[in-house]
Amino acid sequence: MRVVVMGVSGAGKSVVAARLAAALGYVFVDGDDLHGAANLAKMRLGQALTDADREPWLRRVAAWLRDRPDGAVVACSALRRSYRDVLREAGPDVVHVHLDALVGTLAARMARREHFMPSALLPSQLEALEPLGPDEPGVTIAADAPLDDVVARCLAALFALGEGPTRLG
Repeated sequence: MRVVVMGVSGAGKSVVAARLAAALGYVFVDGDDLHGAANLAKMRLGQALTDADREPWLRRVAAWLRDRPDGAVVACSALRRSYRDVLREAGPDVVHVHLDALVGTLAARMARREHFMPSALLPSQLEALEPLGPDEPGVTIAADAPLDDVVARCLAALFALGEGPTRLG
């Protein structure tokens, strides 16, 4: 299984994905590490990325997943279905774990961390977010709970995934 932990900035993608990878014995990469310098510079300036900006990055994330057929976990926003479609090109076993948190939780988390993504971009991410469709392999997990609970819910959902998208939490 290749797992994409997705959601808007502040949802907990990186920390949850790293914990999932460790629990599953899979390799992990933070999708942010696969961004090009121009994308990082643009986001640091508070400018939202365009689809044209994202395309090469999504292709790099998909290639990284494709190169790990024995299992992998990546943290990647994957906000739109079209972005997830690109990632699913990596293989039929790609699943998405959408971390869903309240706006207040997201804003508070973003305010507490040092990151290239400024809080000012949260509204544009929320606007761009397209929830998982009923035909997309994946789950939506409430990410407002303590980290250990969120990770446990993700693991339980991944093991039960044969039933289609669901929301736990």
